[in-house]
Amino acid sequence: MKKKIFSFSSIALSSLIILMLGTSAVFGQKKKKDKNAPPQKGSVYLSPVPVIGANPAFGFIYGAGGSASWYMGDPSTTKISNALLGVAFTTKKQTIITLKSTVYGEDNDFILLGDWRYLDSSQPTWGLGTGPQSAKLASNDFGFDDGSIEGNSEADMMEFRFFRFYETFLKRVNDKGFYAGLGIHLDMFSNIRDQLLDLESAPQVITPYYAYNEAFGFDQEKSTLVGISLNGVYDTRDNVNNPYTGGYAMINFKINPEFIGSDQSSTQLWMEYRDYFDFTDDHQNILALWTYANLTVSGNLPYMNLPAIGWDQYSKSGEPYSQGRFRGSNLMFAGVEFRKHLLATKNNPDFFGAILYANATTASGKANGINLFEYIEPGYGLGLRFNINKKARTNVGIDYGWGNYGTSGLFLRLNENF
Repeated sequence: MKKKIFSFSSIALSSLIILMLGTSAVFGQKKKKDKNAPPQKGSVYLSPVPVIGANPAFGFIYGAGGSASWYMGDPSTTKISNALLGVAFTTKKQTIITLKSTVYGEDNDFILLGDWRYLDSSQPTWGLGTGPQSAKLASNDFGFDDGSIEGNSEADMMEFRFFRFYETFLKRVNDKGFYAGLGIHLDMFSNIRDQLLDLESAPQVITPYYAYNEAFGFDQEKSTLVGISLNGVYDTRDNVNNPYTGGYAMINFKINPEFIGSDQSSTQLWMEYRDYFDFTDDHQNILALWTYANLTVSGNLPYMNLPAIGWDQYSKSGEPYSQGRFRGSNLMFAGVEFRKHLLATKNNPDFFGAILYANATTASGKANGINLFEYIEPGYGLGLRFNINKKARTNVGIDYGWGNYGTSGLFLRLNENF
């Protein structure tokens, strides 16, 4: 009998006790008495968020997150930059450190996109592709054809250390919002422990991770992927934290050759599009769209680097599913969100709002015959938004959603999902 599948977030976060004391500070050339003055070059807005919680996988969680927004130039000609920092520790000796950033140079002359992560942590994995087959630990298509392997719907908990350093520099091409540039990308997984794998039992328990590595010649305990990317971006959003208008598109072609450190040579293609429709002059009714494709063009990627939901720059795709719930050779995601302002206060006209969202994910399994669009996994939900810095448009978001296979999850966010 198959066991019910829960997303990591529904197990961990539904029991999470979270303390969020959103505060904001304004720094720069303004004195305290001028805190209500309009932004200027050098203005900085900080919104720290302490986090306390507990779940069975991590134990007691303690740490802090925060958003920093600032202007590199005159706000009339320069978009606001943003960085999100998160640092958390657990009583089970796990460490999670992330720094995500989008920086606009003076007069929007350049863009820097950063994604830095260090994880000494664990995460559940499932089979490859979308559809019922993705819940199986392994299939005979991986070469285990002795009849002893049975499908299983359990999640496979993976322990690992992970270091990521992504940095992309984009130079403005024209005044229409077009940029072009280069990126460097490093992913290193080490000390990988596949907890569900059991080669000594009868029958053996073969996991998707183990089977994939055996089939494509990767190490079972570590992997390295080093790449250089060619990038084009179109960006007319009015604010990266919480856009009201404009659009965003990106194409990223990444080359991962062995001679600079990758385990195997490969190439990847990322294509992304976002758009925003503001129905009222007061920005109280906004429809937001987001879609992307993450494709393996040539070669084979390490298992943990295969396109997976929730592994985008800000780790915000795929609600209500947990990060990595769907993984495959190719993956496509599309989402829509309706954002509604509900309540103002004397000091903050954007204080409280709500969202409704829906999305869909499809992924292919190169080794198990699952094609892109063969199965589409839906997600839908709702959320609340609390504005903690009106000048930077920084929101704290609390979302709850539902999906297939009994999935449900609670998510906490700084800034909008996209």
